[in-house]
Amino acid sequence: MAIRDKLRANAQKHLKEGETIQHVMAAQTTSAWMALLSYWIIIIKNSYRVIVVTDRRIFVAMSGRFTTTPVNDIVHEAPRSTKIGSPSGLWHKCETLGPTLYIHKRYFKDIQAADAGAAATAPTTA
Repeated sequence: MAIRDKLRANAQKHLKEGETIQHVMAAQTTSAWMALLSYWIIIIKNSYRVIVVTDRRIFVAMSGRFTTTPVNDIVHEAPRSTKIGSPSGLWHKCETLGPTLYIHKRYFKDIQAADAGAAATAPTTA
């Protein structure tokens, strides 16, 4: 089973009635570049998070210290119109979903698709 499929399956328990998942991605709370200083910084300080984008909202859930696929308690929720950001480089630094998260390049297409969907759900002003 692919990682996105595991994340999607594990996030089902946090959905509200009639809500559907559009995108899922893993993130971490500490920059991977800290490993250049010491792996102990990553081991001690880092926690994984799962970002779940639904048709109604975006939520960030705790995952674990050593694995990315469990989807535990929700730590932050944002409206569906929230943009995750314009990813670039190897790690995207996301500051729009609560505390700073770092998202790996493998999820950049998910970020772009989620942001395109956010633009479609953004309220229009007349």
